[in-house]
Amino acid sequence: MDQTSSVRRTALYPAIEPSETGMLDLDGRHRMYYEVTGRADGVPVVFLHGGPGAGTHSHHRRYFDPRHYRIVLFDQRGAGRSEPFGELTDNTTPDLVADMEKLRRHLGIERWMLFGGSWGSTLALAYAEAHPDRVIAMVLRGIFLGRAFEVDWFLGGMRGFFPEAWGRFTGFLPPGERDDVLASYHRRLIHPDPEVHMPAARVWAAYEGACSTLRHDPEVESEFGSPRMALGLARIEAHYFVNRMFMSENQLLDNIGMISGIPTTIVQGRYDVVCPIRSADELVRYWPGGSDMEHLDYRIVADAGHAASEPGTRAALMAATERYKSLKP
Repeated sequence: MDQTSSVRRTALYPAIEPSETGMLDLDGRHRMYYEVTGRADGVPVVFLHGGPGAGTHSHHRRYFDPRHYRIVLFDQRGAGRSEPFGELTDNTTPDLVADMEKLRRHLGIERWMLFGGSWGSTLALAYAEAHPDRVIAMVLRGIFLGRAFEVDWFLGGMRGFFPEAWGRFTGFLPPGERDDVLASYHRRLIHPDPEVHMPAARVWAAYEGACSTLRHDPEVESEFGSPRMALGLARIEAHYFVNRMFMSENQLLDNIGMISGIPTTIVQGRYDVVCPIRSADELVRYWPGGSDMEHLDYRIVADAGHAASEPGTRAALMAATERYKSLKP
């Protein structure tokens, strides 16, 4: 384990445009947006966005050296540019794992590296446990294991650190609906009328954005505040929260033995309030091999919260992608 606030590289790679984009038909209802950037014969790496429901952004390509990696981004069901936007039918964790396999085969990739933060770390672990032979390595940030206490923490526990944001979040609801915040938001977010679901989505997304950084970051706040981002994030998160992430309570830790031997870096902000460090600590304690951490590099960033964009976290993530250049597909 390494506690660090800075490592060698601190800047993202320069902006780059995709060499390939497409819409992959999944099941007759859903179509998934994907894109490929970087070196055509490079080591494949797939970016798993957070939320669920947040979607990908152009800056997500820039965590990887395009001279070395074949960089794959995709928007999960209902998110980003995938269609239909905000669709909740047949939108579950097993569906997303199956979608990743379909995309891997579509792109002719034998094995790839997984890079995911927050919900992206959840999906990475779920995929790796289902298909360990398809994973070269993992870079995980802001660990979220999809357990009940983690959802409860999001809905109420963050009040202890961000009482103003929590007050705005719960204060949006009438007093008689605040006993079950999740159910009250869920009802609004799945309502077909934009005059009902959009105000709720904006408040939900603003709450998450406000709690995501150690220091206030206007760029993060702006990203969470865009109407499409807000609706996809809030509606799909509430859908997954209501359905217990479509996993058994301790599923990812119970099956952790499946990923034995996969080189993995975990980057965790010490002051991550959205996904508190307790989950990262428990994941490391469950890691195959016990005290023998040959395949695990655990980095606690001493001066960071949840967001990947915070300098120490960004630097640690990029150091991992640099270090894994030595791995072969």
